[in-house]
Amino acid sequence: MPDFLLPDLGEGLTEAAIVDWRVEVGDTVDVDQVVVEVETAKAAVEVPVPFAGVVSALHGEPGQLLPVGAPLLSVGGLAEPGVTSGSGNVLIGYGTAPATRRKRARRAVSAPAPARPKQAPGVISPFVRKLAADNGIDLAKVTGTGPDGIIRRSDVETLLKKPAEGGRRIPLTGVRKAVADKLTTSRREIPEATVWVDVDATGLVAARAELNAKTDRPVSLLGLIARFAVAGLRRYPELNSRVEGDEIVLLDKIHLGFAAQTGRGLVVPVVRDAGELSTRELSAAIGDRARTARDGKLAPADLTGGTFTVNNYGVFGVDGSAAIINHPEAAILGIGRIIDRPWVVDGALAARKVCELTLAFDHRVCDGGTAGGFLRFVADCVESPVTALGDL
Repeated sequence: MPDFLLPDLGEGLTEAAIVDWRVEVGDTVDVDQVVVEVETAKAAVEVPVPFAGVVSALHGEPGQLLPVGAPLLSVGGLAEPGVTSGSGNVLIGYGTAPATRRKRARRAVSAPAPARPKQAPGVISPFVRKLAADNGIDLAKVTGTGPDGIIRRSDVETLLKKPAEGGRRIPLTGVRKAVADKLTTSRREIPEATVWVDVDATGLVAARAELNAKTDRPVSLLGLIARFAVAGLRRYPELNSRVEGDEIVLLDKIHLGFAAQTGRGLVVPVVRDAGELSTRELSAAIGDRARTARDGKLAPADLTGGTFTVNNYGVFGVDGSAAIINHPEAAILGIGRIIDRPWVVDGALAARKVCELTLAFDHRVCDGGTAGGFLRFVADCVESPVTALGDL
């Protein structure tokens, strides 16, 4: 009487809970028939049996947790001699070895197996079923390359590698690959939180116009807000830091990065020693590096070493964004578009130029009080830029 053991469910999983039995004691089962549904830490899985015969015992109740390798059910009264060799490919890392030539010869002499109608090729692995279902693949139209036409995981993956009709594949390489790796690392390692505030930027727009009225060194709105951010980092140095092992490193220098969209993808040029620059100098440095980035002529050193990043996504016509921190930095300031909105001024409704500021920060380096204090400082500078510039 062979026991069917809970197979290796892959992805490092070591146990599963029984959700629902699909058979009862006394039922006749065929090879590859689903007999139980189990649930792992990742998904619910339908498990097929590699034997044919009569179910003689169920080893577990719904809700019971079983380790990999524990008996699931027992099968007796095999439907044909030699069927205990099973399908040979149940789940990842699990299966029964094929019968040896010597055993097959002995069976042929003692008890020839009766002819059995050929069954349609089956899908042994529940992972193959799920992979096909998630990608809209009809398994009835897949040609299996396994024993007796069994559909293997590789058969489905081969189809997935073929471009969909009318579609194309773009390799994830170069700048795009580097950005993807960094953003993935950020999401994986940094416990990120976000705060945001709407600000009246009417005064900021007016101040910029006045600053640029009689000069050949214009100041951009991004340059102004970047200058406010630098001043805020001096007041809240926790946000100009990084986590190294079990330590928070507060950095002496402010090397300001800013997100720039180019024909080769998103890059983050860095203005070094931004804290030592005047408002015009900082604005000019940002403009120069942005043009160099668009021309694809930035040196590697110009894209590394940042300690804090500003991201002006307002140029894309959006109001807000939960930006991803530029790892290993501790925070990123986002700037939305400036548009006319109704705003209450001195108790009366007026049309004002309003902008949303967001700050995503590493919750390991500070709490909401520090993050909120920094964002409020920048917001106050935006709303009263002349006063703020007088104090910088």
